[in-house]
Amino acid sequence: MAEQRVPDRNEIDDSSKWDLSPLFSNDDDWESLFVELENKSAGYAAFRGTLHESAETLRRAIDFDLDVSRGMDRLFTYAHLRSDEDKANQRYLGLYQRGVSLYTRMSELSSFMGPEIQSIDNESMARFLKDPALGGYRFYLERILRDKPHTLPGEIEEILAMGGEIAMAPSQIFGQLDNADLRFGTILDEKGRERELSHGNFSSFLMSRSREVRETAFFRYYRSYDAMKNTIAAALSHSVKKDLFYSRVRKFGSCREAALFSDNVPGAVYDSLLSAVRANLSPLFRYLDLRKRVLGLEELHFYDTYVPIVGSVDFSMSYEEAAETCVDALAVLGDEYTTVLKEGLSRGWVDRYENRGKRSGAYSSGCYDSPPYILMNYRDDTINSIYTLIHEAGHSMHSYFSNRMQPFIYHGYSIFVAEVASTCNELLLTHHLLERYAGDRLMTAYILNREIDDIRATLYRQTMFAEFEDAVHSAAERGEPLTLDALRGAYRGLLGDYFGSSMVIDEELSLECLRIPHFYSPFYVYKYATGISAAIALSQAVLQGGEDDRRRYLDFLSMGGSRYPLDELDAAGVDMRSPEPVTRALQYFDGLVRRMIDSAGSL
Repeated sequence: MAEQRVPDRNEIDDSSKWDLSPLFSNDDDWESLFVELENKSAGYAAFRGTLHESAETLRRAIDFDLDVSRGMDRLFTYAHLRSDEDKANQRYLGLYQRGVSLYTRMSELSSFMGPEIQSIDNESMARFLKDPALGGYRFYLERILRDKPHTLPGEIEEILAMGGEIAMAPSQIFGQLDNADLRFGTILDEKGRERELSHGNFSSFLMSRSREVRETAFFRYYRSYDAMKNTIAAALSHSVKKDLFYSRVRKFGSCREAALFSDNVPGAVYDSLLSAVRANLSPLFRYLDLRKRVLGLEELHFYDTYVPIVGSVDFSMSYEEAAETCVDALAVLGDEYTTVLKEGLSRGWVDRYENRGKRSGAYSSGCYDSPPYILMNYRDDTINSIYTLIHEAGHSMHSYFSNRMQPFIYHGYSIFVAEVASTCNELLLTHHLLERYAGDRLMTAYILNREIDDIRATLYRQTMFAEFEDAVHSAAERGEPLTLDALRGAYRGLLGDYFGSSMVIDEELSLECLRIPHFYSPFYVYKYATGISAAIALSQAVLQGGEDDRRRYLDFLSMGGSRYPLDELDAAGVDMRSPEPVTRALQYFDGLVRRMIDSAGSL
């Protein structure tokens, strides 16, 4: 049988690629803006030492900085999107690196602004905040002033800014190795076809009905990480040490405190999440036991946890049908939402399919002056692809509404709330699909199975990731070495806790901690778990409530970064300072598992 290989970029039809012309019509236009921003950088010198003079002077300095930042966002967005099309493309890797370098230089030049604003005496600042010249800048300034205990003198801030590019080294090394250099070989699928194994199709192989295919894919995939384990462990270890350096130099009590500070999220929210999930592992164990029983296995391994336990459903959905289904599922959010989304998904927002060298996974990315682009590695043969599409569409529509309703200064929203918008979309899709297939017993069970697996992956699994991050950062803070054995040992212990005796833990699975890109963004993953908890509450409000609930949710999407994330969720009707949303989400999961157990006899 002919080998099915991952296509090169030039083999993908242009209609399936994103349209970056709203950013720049060509690379020469990018170069022009690059030169313009380089020349504009000298303008910072005129403001140094003057910010205390008047509210008007302060406003002009802020406006200049925002104008530069807006241009930099546009420059960087284009460069990173182009580079992600093919991580081996040296031209666009060069553009990306130049963009990062210019961003670092701009950060150096503007680094005086925070310390200068914080040095303005309290009486003058109180007067400035009442001045009409700064009428729309109050929250922006309050955030800077809140950061005063963790801001260093201007000269030191400039030195720290100069190190920004170096600080990205662990993440960049891992990214290049993971996306451009690693190869996983080929395996035979259920039909005897030789197919290249990749990041994009790994989950598809794990969903195969053939246990031999699943097992082969799992061990072959991790064989590549095993070959690079020392290098990746070094990158991850130094990423943690980078976090430790910045937390200490900025006088935070811990890496976690430093990471949570900008969102104004108390550490109690993090601890409450870990405690609530730890206390509610029983439904997860019951589900894994059900999975083993329905699949007829003597032992359950990790590679048995993705295949649908409803065996007779052969799911397939083209990208075009998936986009239409997403629009239909989100009709409850109103005509404006669905009209904009339909246009975006069909024309220019989405880079749809995998190609050789393309960044793995999926994301939504853009800037104030561009569409909210979506990178996909869409596959027709897995239901996960449509869920990924509607997830990223949630981010993109969040960006659309925030950019439309907020000025540039407040358009950017926190990741903490971003995961709420994306996950809420997934929950609305599940509701829609259950209604669509209400008369199909097997398809209904298949969708329920997928919903359970998604919550398991998002609430339980991401919380386990969050506990791993907490553990390795705490170890670094205690001065303990973060060797390969230490990293794998910490992760292996958590695998035992979170899967109990319900699953056999293959030694290769401890390598999973080396392949999670989000670990290079400290204390990011917990937001998936809090996000799905808030999303469950909000999706139920949208589906079961009235027009006011829908409007409150759309208002939430329009807030951008104009408030702290917990305050934005409060306005939407969810109190994440309380453990109640997480507890309710775990109860929701328990209900789904019980429903699945009750129907197991008919599967």
